[in-house]
Amino acid sequence: MNRLTTVLAALAMAATAWGQDTIAEGRKTFENRCSGCHGADGNGGELGPPIAGKVRTLSDAQIATTVREGLPTKGMPANDVKDTDMTRLIQFLHSLQPRKTGFRPYSIKAALTSGKTLEGVVINESLVDAQVRTSDKRIHLLRKAEAGKFREVTSEVNWPTYNGNVGGNRYTTLTQITKANVKHVAPRWTFTIPGVSGLQGTPIVVDGVMYVTSANQCYALDAGSGRIVWHFQRARTRRLIGNAAGGINRGVAVAGEKVFMVTDNAHLLALNRTDGTIAWEIEMADWTQNYNATSAPLIVGDMVVSGTAGGEEGVRGFISAYDQATGKRLWRFWTVPAAGEPGSESWKGRDIAHGGATAWFTGVYDAETDTLFWQAGNPGPDYNGDERGGDNLYSDSILALEPKTGKLKWYYQTTPHDQWDWDTTETPLVIDATWQGQPRKLLVQGNRNGFFYIFDRTNGKLLLAKQFIKELTWATGVGPDGRPVKVPGQAPSEKGTRVCPSQDGATNWYSPSYNPATGLFYMQTNEKCSIYSLRQAEWEAGKAFLGGAEKTDAGTSPQRILRALDLQTGATKWELPQQKGVADSWGGTIATSTGLVFFCDESGAFAAADAVNGKLLWSFQTNQNWKASPMAYQFDGKEYLGVAAGGTIMAFGLVE
Repeated sequence: MNRLTTVLAALAMAATAWGQDTIAEGRKTFENRCSGCHGADGNGGELGPPIAGKVRTLSDAQIATTVREGLPTKGMPANDVKDTDMTRLIQFLHSLQPRKTGFRPYSIKAALTSGKTLEGVVINESLVDAQVRTSDKRIHLLRKAEAGKFREVTSEVNWPTYNGNVGGNRYTTLTQITKANVKHVAPRWTFTIPGVSGLQGTPIVVDGVMYVTSANQCYALDAGSGRIVWHFQRARTRRLIGNAAGGINRGVAVAGEKVFMVTDNAHLLALNRTDGTIAWEIEMADWTQNYNATSAPLIVGDMVVSGTAGGEEGVRGFISAYDQATGKRLWRFWTVPAAGEPGSESWKGRDIAHGGATAWFTGVYDAETDTLFWQAGNPGPDYNGDERGGDNLYSDSILALEPKTGKLKWYYQTTPHDQWDWDTTETPLVIDATWQGQPRKLLVQGNRNGFFYIFDRTNGKLLLAKQFIKELTWATGVGPDGRPVKVPGQAPSEKGTRVCPSQDGATNWYSPSYNPATGLFYMQTNEKCSIYSLRQAEWEAGKAFLGGAEKTDAGTSPQRILRALDLQTGATKWELPQQKGVADSWGGTIATSTGLVFFCDESGAFAAADAVNGKLLWSFQTNQNWKASPMAYQFDGKEYLGVAAGGTIMAFGLVE
């Protein structure tokens, strides 16, 4: 019996005898070992954070392990506590009560500079601002002015959805920040989410309030200062596997008076915009069967649309639409067909039961054709196709769906029988343009497999497929039939097979953008290769379902390159190479009507290039490894660029 088991057994035996004496003894241990950092009441001190109440989210085993091993990365030392003392200490920790602290709301009749009076409850304030909630459940953001009056502020230009618009293009028509003055851009405010790093979300701004997320929590912030309006949080799901278990959440969707977000265990929440309380909650899928969720939902009419993650764990992918008012599921499209359904003939073998193809990333919508475009992930197991012979529909496909019913209009599969984990989840852009002399309704995507695709989005006709990276080994091109011309011998093997692009892809989910004035498509790309190894795989709940392994080819020097592709030909108009060696950042781009491309540089800098020629015009070093894409909005007459850097939300603007 190991030491931890002994402690837990002792806890169980002592359960009936616990009482005030036990707590008193535990207090002594706490005061000797812990109070110097966490305070005598567990509500925090100079050297440590508050833990009162928070320890209740941990099991006794987790508490014992944390106490004995410490948290070296957070400055908590290890403590050698005897078994009998540990049982008492844990009981005392459970008895701690959080101290009621923070701002206490109060009623106010605020005189505004406009001559009106605003009556409500002040939910937050500082020396220069205040936030007031009125009886109609609206949040009002105020700035203190002369003679005890307030000036109300809000956002004049919102960023209401993950990509700024439902068509997917991160393009802003704001005009304050230009090539001439971009050198005067600097951080205007920051907000750090406690205890997290590597944020992947894009901030959403609606009516002056910014919404940002990490796993199972959402903050509503004053978009002009970053001050908290409200905060929603629930405990992370224990024993969860998959990307969400690592804390990934890429943001929210907003419609009416609700904020929609997914939780790590594949639930969809509707939060009230006023205070962050739950309006409704539904389970999209059973997390104990390896489902999880990571990305921002999409608003389409009166529906909220979402998929789930779990492709690397062998779930069966789907896209679902839910009623915004009630959460009722309206339809579901399975990205892996059931046996006997159309497309099931493209699966030969048992792995159709755990085929992956999860729709884990946010799709786009085209109002002109009333079409929902969603992207499906790779088939499973990722690297071993022995028990899934065939094309494996609808994995690695762009799906055009009828939004009212979820019925399939058309599809295009970018990588049939994928064995390299090249999800087609990269954002497709809805673009109206004159293409090769004719007005066309286009759908454009830079794909993880190394090809740039242009479609007629009305019918799915492939108009162009062109390689955009220098080294691509798995195919020689895309044939007249729209299928890649594969190179033999590129499948994963027991000894290892070198393939380009790498498993990370020639590009990935980080956001591209398009400028209609330049006719250029901007995206961060990778020159990088992988060594793929083959293994046998058996699906099991609670475990990954990969069928092999992947590692970066050590014989090459990976590099990230910002590329501008000509929409007419797919050719690279210009490129901006970044530092060599790793190519492991995951930041995207945003294009501006003033001829700039803001992007997340491999070095950790937030930077701007000339959209016409790629010349670097400005950069600010955040010293973070990017995992998010930028956005733009206008608040109180000023243009801002927002981006998540590490664990911090940063808002940039012109310095006056």
